[in-house]
Amino acid sequence: MPAFSDHTFHIPVLGVGYSVDTPLKVAKYGISSVISIVDDALLEKLRERYFAEHGWTYTPIADGDEDARARRVTAYVDMVDRIVREQVATMKREGFAKNDDLHRYFALLPEDSDQKALYRIMTTSDDAALVARLQTQLLEDLTPGSIDVNIMTKVDKANRAADGTILPSPFNDAHAALRGFANSRAEGAVVFSAGMNPRLYSYASGFDSLRPRPDGTLGKRIVIKVSDFRSALIQGKFLAKKGLWVSEYRIESGLNCGGHAFATDGLLLGPILEEFRTRRSELFETVAELLQPALLSHGLDISASALPMHVTVQGGVGKAEEHAFLRRYYDVQSVGWGSPFLLVPEATNVDDETLERLSRAGEKDIYLSGISPLGVPFNNLRGNARDREKLEQAAEGKPGSPCKKKFLSFNTEFSDKPVCTASKTYINKKIRELKEKYLHPEEFRVAYDRIVDKACLCEGLIASALTKHSISLYKQSMTSAVCPGPNLAYFSRIASLREMVDHIYGRINLVTDKRRPNMFLKELSLYIDHFQKSMDEHAREGSTHTEAFFTTFYENLLDGIDYYREMIPHIREEAEHVREKMKEELTALEQRLHACAAVPA
Repeated sequence: MPAFSDHTFHIPVLGVGYSVDTPLKVAKYGISSVISIVDDALLEKLRERYFAEHGWTYTPIADGDEDARARRVTAYVDMVDRIVREQVATMKREGFAKNDDLHRYFALLPEDSDQKALYRIMTTSDDAALVARLQTQLLEDLTPGSIDVNIMTKVDKANRAADGTILPSPFNDAHAALRGFANSRAEGAVVFSAGMNPRLYSYASGFDSLRPRPDGTLGKRIVIKVSDFRSALIQGKFLAKKGLWVSEYRIESGLNCGGHAFATDGLLLGPILEEFRTRRSELFETVAELLQPALLSHGLDISASALPMHVTVQGGVGKAEEHAFLRRYYDVQSVGWGSPFLLVPEATNVDDETLERLSRAGEKDIYLSGISPLGVPFNNLRGNARDREKLEQAAEGKPGSPCKKKFLSFNTEFSDKPVCTASKTYINKKIRELKEKYLHPEEFRVAYDRIVDKACLCEGLIASALTKHSISLYKQSMTSAVCPGPNLAYFSRIASLREMVDHIYGRINLVTDKRRPNMFLKELSLYIDHFQKSMDEHAREGSTHTEAFFTTFYENLLDGIDYYREMIPHIREEAEHVREKMKEELTALEQRLHACAAVPA
């Protein structure tokens, strides 16, 4: 399946379970989306469910089976690929006279799509011969969305055999998941996120399916999610030396996004995109030069100049005008729309209670929390079911969660065997340690609250998918955690797939809060908040941050403000009064930054 259809947006990974089967709902319409493959038990349960729905014979892959994790990933991705191919084949076989999905495919396309232009002619022409020719061409050119998978490179826990011995690194969580995708039939992409893992990248070079084909085409593609140009260059070069080509660099806002928030040192999305815009050729040429000899070592005499290299972006996009500006000004191939799709039941798995809470959520309800066991700030919905359950259990003297999945077990503070900081084992030990310190009651309460605030994301982020598919797992809590980006605060309507796509392309408007700031200014505001919070914590408790760090952070924000001041006049997609308002808001944000800065302005 090709990397891109005529659509100019994609649906990024949403939690663990929220987009786990999204391709089965949107790929036939040409929309690409990303599956999380971290939880192989969830994939296996869903495979069983879908096999039953299609009347296929299901052969389980049990926990104790050899290489079960990788085989489950392969089986699930193959199933998704099979179903999507059958959906598309049905659409083509039934044709325009019988299949409503076929008409829906073209109705959803952007207005400037070549396919849509031909479709309009086909549906309005009185020339029967012309209509027949156009129908044949449209069916031949129909392109399903890509089935992509996400691997958080650092969620790569080592696993143990039945006798307790540590298994070799190929059986680590991320390694096994990658092997599962590499061995699948699907021609999608693996999206590496959360930073560079050299051992995982080196392991990836062992799979021919991840390298260019002898004819110079790409079957499976490699996408890396990056925070800045430097990261893209380092990772692209590393992979190229291994004979692997990065076909897409997916830039994501550090703070104006869903899920884990990997903040930069004050580098803002606009200046980051500008660097990619001006240095894209340098990136391509540098990486291509390293790829050529590596491919020759694998017996592949391929010119890297023919390989695609796309730049895409995601994080906080919420208006058709922003979408269009990013595409035009920065020449990005696709724009990621994530959190708004949590309000689209046709596309994602969101249980009724969470859906209702998300639709009512305002700016104060979506916040950057400390609940993640990874120790990385995590975007959270205030008052969600998982947090309520967690706090109720702590109040009853039973803090922490059972840790069955252990995907986030990395802490070795109390033992050589890693544990999760949201587990009962860790939290109870931490509370006992806290009690021995004889802290002042208020200090104790602050420290205690921070400890018990950790949530089991392994269960919380799949509960909604289980609920939607009426699946139960042994001793699995069915309370949901959810990780929307700040942008969702400005959407309050539960929408159909058609409505959300129409919003993306400017055919309707789903933004319900007219106070919504421009995506770049929203991110700037979030970074100023983060800067202030970091300085306050440093002053109150101390931290590893140095004065040089805060100075660099501050100067990067000022540089970003200067960049936006020059860039705003170029946003011709917005009306003049909107651009003037942006200038006023930018000045106010600059004043707020000066007021909170610890270094001289």
